[in-house]
Amino acid sequence: MKYKIVVDSCCELPEDMKKDPRFEIVPLTLIVGDKYEKEDNMAFDQREFLDAVAACPECPKSACPSPERYRAAYQTEAERVYVVTLSSKLSGSYNSAVLGKNLYCEKYGEKDICVVDSKSAACGETQIVYKIMELEEQEFTFAEITEQIALFVREMNTYFVLENLDTLRKNGRLSGVKALVASTLNIKPVMGADDGSIIQLGQGIGMKKALAKMAETAVSQAVEAGKKRLMITHCNNLKAAECVRRHIEEKLHFKETLILDAAGVSSMYANEGGVIVTI
Repeated sequence: MKYKIVVDSCCELPEDMKKDPRFEIVPLTLIVGDKYEKEDNMAFDQREFLDAVAACPECPKSACPSPERYRAAYQTEAERVYVVTLSSKLSGSYNSAVLGKNLYCEKYGEKDICVVDSKSAACGETQIVYKIMELEEQEFTFAEITEQIALFVREMNTYFVLENLDTLRKNGRLSGVKALVASTLNIKPVMGADDGSIIQLGQGIGMKKALAKMAETAVSQAVEAGKKRLMITHCNNLKAAECVRRHIEEKLHFKETLILDAAGVSSMYANEGGVIVTI
């Protein structure tokens, strides 16, 4: 095994990748009040989690993996290790992964370990995983791959529309948004990412119009779509994800499209019904 890709559990990996020894998911811990505290691992039950969130007046939280947990993931015979985490503006997972690299190097010596701040989440991490695989298969050097991944992250666009923003707001993840429209008006913001921080790009009255606005925004900002992948994460809302896919693919052609159901951390932030798009 020449390379290994380590991701945190905000990343949605297709089932075949989860069974591939080249990949390892390092779990965050999900916490809902005092009755639900579980690792976000392969046993994650989305319905159980969403029901726990709905029944609890407290805002759900997550705890990032320890540096030691990441260090253990780097212990591999693979020559090169790539680590992809959710945005450092949303979680301490990136910093923990970097500290884990330092711990590994102190104990075992230098190794080619590249820790990537996705500046995104969910399928944004998945996008980076696919790009790393693509570059490895083309036999670029480690230095060339790390350079190209840094460029890929800067050029990747992330968009999302959620039924509600309570979890993001209460966990302090909307500090970069100066003003949000009143939820009582059923106006749904179209959100995006700016260097890993959440920004508002537009809005629509109701989910249907907001999702259409998100699709229009994604189309207008897309560059060389034919060379890229369209990835959509949804939280128990496949119908909306398919609708967004159709809206975008009416105008653009991609080399591949993936629709993925939200993993645990993505489900926490997106809440039921949320849709995330990355290009």
